[in-house]
Amino acid sequence: MTVVVKIGGARAVDPEGALADVASLVEDGEDVVLTHGGSTAVDETLEDLGKEPTYVETPGGVVGRFTDEETMDVFKMVMPGKLNTDLVESLHNEGVDAVGLSGTDGKLLCGKRKSAVRVKEDGKKKIKRGDHSGKIESVNADLLETTLAGGYTPVVSVPMLGKEKSGGYTAVNADADRAAAAIAGALEADLVVLTDVSGIYEDPDDESTKIDSASTPDEFEAVKEAAEGFMTKKVMAAEEALEGGAASVTVATANADAPITSALEGEGTTLEPGVLADEADETAQEAAE
Repeated sequence: MTVVVKIGGARAVDPEGALADVASLVEDGEDVVLTHGGSTAVDETLEDLGKEPTYVETPGGVVGRFTDEETMDVFKMVMPGKLNTDLVESLHNEGVDAVGLSGTDGKLLCGKRKSAVRVKEDGKKKIKRGDHSGKIESVNADLLETTLAGGYTPVVSVPMLGKEKSGGYTAVNADADRAAAAIAGALEADLVVLTDVSGIYEDPDDESTKIDSASTPDEFEAVKEAAEGFMTKKVMAAEEALEGGAASVTVATANADAPITSALEGEGTTLEPGVLADEADETAQEAAE
C-alpha cells in the first residue's frame, strides 16, 4: 500500500503526531509520500519583509493567493527551503530516511504557467497580470517510485515547474492540496489530508455533524454542499485525486496521536471512488434534462 499524506500549513496544525506516524508506517513496510502546505509561513515572512500578502477571488467565488514575482521569491525560500528542510530533519530524528523534493526537481510536478488570472473585484470581472501560478498537468511518478524503491521517504513541496509559451520553464506556485491530489492519483495511492478539523461537517461550526464517508455521487453532492471556506478547495482536490486514480481520500485532523493510521481506519471523512458520477449516467441525465 502507498499512502500520500498532506500536512496542512495552518498555525493550528501540529505535525509531530503525523511524523511519528509516518515513521511507524515506514517501519511496518508501507510506502509513504509526505507533502505539505505552508501558506501561513509564507504570509508571515512576507509581512516580516513589509509586504502585504495578496488574495483574490475568482469569478466562481474561490479565494486564492495572487503570487507576484516578489512573493514567488519568498515562496521558494519558505516552502522548499525552510519548511521542507524542517520536515526532512524531523523525519530523520524519527529514524526515517527522508528525501526532500520540490515540484521542480526532475520535473516532478509540471504544467502550464498562468501569468494572468481572472478575478472579481468590487463586483466586476477583471484580468490581473503578473501571476506566478500554474495547474499541475503531469507528475513524474517514476521519480517517486524509484525513491520509494530505494528505501527513502519523499517529502514533496511545491513550487511546480511552469511551462512558458516560449517553451522555457519557470518555478510557479500551485495549490498544495491539489499537488497532493495529483501525486496520489499518479501513484494510485490512498490520500490522507491532515488539517486542523476532524473532517467535513454538515454544519461547519458543529463537530458533531461530521460526515463519516461518501461512496455515491449523491452522497458526494452533500459533501460539496457542506464544504465552506478552506474546505472547498480540499473537496475539489479530493475529487481530482479520485479522478486521477487515487484509491481513497480521507480528510482528518492532524492533531491526534496517530492521525494517519486513524484516518486509514475510518476516522475523519473518507471519500471513495464511487462518488464519481459515471460518464454514461451523466450523459443520460443531460439527455433527460
